[in-house]
Amino acid sequence: ESSWLRARSSPVFQEMVKSECHFINGTSRVRFVKRFVYNREQYVHFDSDVGHFVGDSPYGEKVARYWNRDPEWMEYRRDAVDRHCRHNYELSSPFLVERRGG
Repeated sequence: ESSWLRARSSPVFQEMVKSECHFINGTSRVRFVKRFVYNREQYVHFDSDVGHFVGDSPYGEKVARYWNRDPEWMEYRRDAVDRHCRHNYELSSPFLVERRGG
């Protein structure tokens, strides 16, 4: 059996975390979303407009309850709008081309 065949038949698991910053009118209105995905299924996410983690699966609901109980962790997440989004916007804005709907 070739190593390629063994690699193809072995189980593969993927964990992904995706951070998104949504800007409206520059930085006057900013929304931060952090998504946690396991094997292509989102199981929990944080949305700064909601202000806490939301479970997207039964397992994600347990994770959300656990994370939402930690005041320091929640403050860190809520601060991401400024720490992550606005900070990176200021650094990147000279190089960005604004997209307009229409």
